[in-house]
Amino acid sequence: MRYTMMKKVSALRRTLGRVCLTAALSCILALSAQAQEFMNVSEVQPGMTGYAKTVVHGTTIDTFPVEILGVMKNSGPSGDLVLAKFSGPLIEETGGIAQGMSGSPVYINGKLLGAVAYGWSFTNSRVGMITPINDMIKLWNVPTREEIRPFNARESSLIPIATPLMTSGFDSVSTAWMQSKLPGYNFMPVDTASASSDSTALPLEPGSSVAAAFVNGDMKMGAIGTVTYVDNDQIVAFGHPFLKKGSINYFMHNAYIFTVVNNLSSSFKLGSIGAEVGKITQDRGAGIGGQYGYLAPGIPVVIKARDTDTDTAMTKRVKIIEDNELTPVLAATTVYNTVNKTIDRTGGGTATLSYTIRSSNGRDKDITRHNMYYSEDNINEKSIDELYNVLDILKHNEFIDYPILDINMSVDITQARKSATIVDASAAPVVVSPGDTVYFKIKLHPYRGVDEVKTMSFTVPKNQPLGDMVLEVRGGGVIPLPYLIEKQRYNLTDEIVQRLRHYKDFNELKKEIEKEDANNDLVIEILSQGVSMINESGTKVKKEKIRGKEPGTSAKDVIKPGKHNIGDENPNDAKSSIPTPYIVKGDGQITIKVVTPEKRDAYLAKNHNINEAKAVIGDETDGSSQDDELVKAGKSSDDNKDTTKKDDKGSDKKPDKGQDKKSAEPIRTVDLDMFH
Repeated sequence: MRYTMMKKVSALRRTLGRVCLTAALSCILALSAQAQEFMNVSEVQPGMTGYAKTVVHGTTIDTFPVEILGVMKNSGPSGDLVLAKFSGPLIEETGGIAQGMSGSPVYINGKLLGAVAYGWSFTNSRVGMITPINDMIKLWNVPTREEIRPFNARESSLIPIATPLMTSGFDSVSTAWMQSKLPGYNFMPVDTASASSDSTALPLEPGSSVAAAFVNGDMKMGAIGTVTYVDNDQIVAFGHPFLKKGSINYFMHNAYIFTVVNNLSSSFKLGSIGAEVGKITQDRGAGIGGQYGYLAPGIPVVIKARDTDTDTAMTKRVKIIEDNELTPVLAATTVYNTVNKTIDRTGGGTATLSYTIRSSNGRDKDITRHNMYYSEDNINEKSIDELYNVLDILKHNEFIDYPILDINMSVDITQARKSATIVDASAAPVVVSPGDTVYFKIKLHPYRGVDEVKTMSFTVPKNQPLGDMVLEVRGGGVIPLPYLIEKQRYNLTDEIVQRLRHYKDFNELKKEIEKEDANNDLVIEILSQGVSMINESGTKVKKEKIRGKEPGTSAKDVIKPGKHNIGDENPNDAKSSIPTPYIVKGDGQITIKVVTPEKRDAYLAKNHNINEAKAVIGDETDGSSQDDELVKAGKSSDDNKDTTKKDDKGSDKKPDKGQDKKSAEPIRTVDLDMFH
């Protein structure tokens, strides 16, 4: 009993000791914060001198002299700026204020004035501007969606001290692609090395180097600047906006400085992005602000790339920031980079990809897709287009906020051209009733391969109107020729076509994304009424007209265009599709007659040789007599028979004789939708 009591007393003492220690540390930090006085702009006088702190080698903080020249009223994005001159051996070594020194705290008479933040381009950078600290610490209390005054553009040569993007694990091709997607930011990616201390978390203090990162993990990308002020777990840095994103969640990292690189326009610090130590929550006119010790969640991205020709495989895991504009670009850039490093070449080939985008709002919002792409000159870039476009659509959709839980993508690349062209197609029966099944035999010619025959079936919708039903047989990435004609007739640009697409809610948008045909699908669907397929002579086509027997001379990439009628959805959702190991080109139309069950049975009773659908599918030269109104496309009528039949209205119709097989037209594709 006594022993138990002593243990409790001992435990209580340890607990009190920890509480006292924590309280003591808090008091020390509080006293430290209180001990650091701020200098107001109203106190600033020309001729005052002081010093600034920054890192130019490793993690060691150095100082350099500062002389105040004056105050520039209302010249900064948050108010006044202080004009100052910088000197000393460190400034001589760096060639002036270098990019990455932004945020360097400036002290006058022992008081913190603010952060080195701005300079003039193409000067020796000995003169620059200081952002007042009182403007910077307001970042800690900024409302989430508060707007700030745009940067004063009166002085066009006055620019923020730009911070180049330090990159690790990226190649120049992928970062150049990223720059092309984000031209407004004028990013300057710099490939850098790693430091031995990168995995060690170090405390931050005024003058320390700090990185605001977009990407971390197996690849890293971010901007390096200097910490201006630390108050407990809160920091401010940079002294100017990074991307001016407002409320954001960048990853806060330590940084190690290798050297200062001299440049014609301005010098910059070359450093590595070290351990993740916190999160940047504000990016506004007066600088960036955040919390030390609290990590930003980010979006985990897992990329698996494989070169099937060399059996080389690579898996990369990264975390990217959540942002409507940056997330699609960063995700695609990391995939692009992984593909580049895996196949280690440029040029054409075929990409087979699959990906899943999981939403933080639940599994019912997840997106999963697969597709194939071919390019003659840059399959590496072609492999990321769809992921970028889908993410961009999701992040900018008009219905719901779409936070992303994670992204998983697999890409297989081969130099072989895995494409095939539809060269023949037939269907039976050609007289049906709603609810019946039509059977198809479709011949594909693989590129430099042996012809293959695919069998498919299509179920006539139970609500299908009586009369002609035109069925389109096509590759998943091919838009029917009649729709192309409509597009040309009304001079509709791709932008106009995209604007004409409307979705009633997010579920409809999600369904459209997931159900969109893949380029390697073989598709049968109903061609919208009001769009006819007429051959050059104006006569009706008896054998299906196949486009794509010869490759188009202007089509360098097999891409996936939209499949619906111009400006509207296809009213007939009935569709049949099967995947193939090829990107399928070409299309054709077959007209089927839809009649009542009584008329169908009467017709089939008179034409026993097409009662069995499989027999018709398997016979390339059907010799049966078929009315031309019932068969506008499909198996050719027997030229030796001259029978007369009644149509649905009872009028006499005579079949055309000697119908010649029409020559094939070259494939025509158009980029109409998100998957291009």
